[in-house]
Amino acid sequence: MREPLRIESRGSGTKGEVSIGPVAPDLAELRRRTSAKWRTYPDDVLPLFVAEMDYPLAPVVAEAMIATVAASDLGYAGDAGGAATAFAGFADRRWGWAPDPADVSLTTDVSVVIVEALRAGIAPGDGVIVMPPIYPPFFELVPEAGGRVVEVPLSVDDAGWRLDLDGIRAALAAGARAVLLCHPHNPLGLVHPRSELARLAELAAEYDALVISDEIHAPLVHPGVDFVPFLDISDAAREVGVAAHSASKAFNIAGAKCALTVVAGDRMRALVARQPEEVRFRTSILGRAATEAAFSGGDDWLDATLSVIGANLDLLTELIDTRLPGVRAHRPSASYLAWLDFRATGLGDNPGLAILEQGRVALHHGPAFGVQGNGFARLNVACAPDVLTEAVDRIATVLPGS
Repeated sequence: MREPLRIESRGSGTKGEVSIGPVAPDLAELRRRTSAKWRTYPDDVLPLFVAEMDYPLAPVVAEAMIATVAASDLGYAGDAGGAATAFAGFADRRWGWAPDPADVSLTTDVSVVIVEALRAGIAPGDGVIVMPPIYPPFFELVPEAGGRVVEVPLSVDDAGWRLDLDGIRAALAAGARAVLLCHPHNPLGLVHPRSELARLAELAAEYDALVISDEIHAPLVHPGVDFVPFLDISDAAREVGVAAHSASKAFNIAGAKCALTVVAGDRMRALVARQPEEVRFRTSILGRAATEAAFSGGDDWLDATLSVIGANLDLLTELIDTRLPGVRAHRPSASYLAWLDFRATGLGDNPGLAILEQGRVALHHGPAFGVQGNGFARLNVACAPDVLTEAVDRIATVLPGS
């Protein structure tokens, strides 16, 4: 086992304590895990595809879960408990936003937040705007909720990606009734600027549309990046918006099954009130305990995690520059996911196939994010530096001419 990273206490942690940051166990230990990351492929494959970190749990989170089990407190989570207040405090500390805990309700995961908000907010067959390249389940969540996918791809030029506000307006004018926003955007790690979000809210209000903002990666916004929650943008945003939050990505507890539906306006409060009570009863009480602990006492661990992620992104940039000619990496402003452009390498629309078959590295295949992902692949850097280096070396052997 590698020695843990130690940092001096900052933020909301107990004053004077030393927090232990994340250091990935060796591969032999990781391969004893039973999650999809470690059971989807054979042991000769390095799995850098799914958005799951290799690091141990934050101690405060592990202790809360263990205490819940020790107390035999594994019944139904009938309310938000302390998780809503913990999230409100976290949002205030990290983003300067103070949501009312009364406007925070719990459910199973962010996908359920999205589906249930759509079910309550649109009619069957209504168009729902998604913005590829985008998190692949978005294409499935919309029809699950009874909607119809309307693609408005992100605009891209030499300056990068951004919302296509003209395209969104056109789609709303043509009848779309909801916008599924990813903020920060997956797979790009793009944090949408305040000005674009304000205009999006105005358009939704003008066309009487709903905006569901998936903000699951918001706790992973990198130092120095200004993240503005959608519901903190304007009065218009509060009246049209539902935000989906969770500690699952930032604290590596997706399997604990707890996410937050957050609203801030009367119209959206009424929407949540229309949802079946069962939506809230699906929450895992174990996940609720983990979520409360993460949002109330996990700041130091999270800061350490972000430092490790930043160092790994620096390493990835160096490795690509020196070992992967023709490959370009888009550095994210949030998350631990890097969007790699293989279009100049000759590996075709789905470079992840050859990289898996020949290099034995599993990346998330770009075409799954929409046709705008052709020629791309997504790589997870939340691993040990030696694993990341080995993965790049294996990819290098797959490039034509290597």
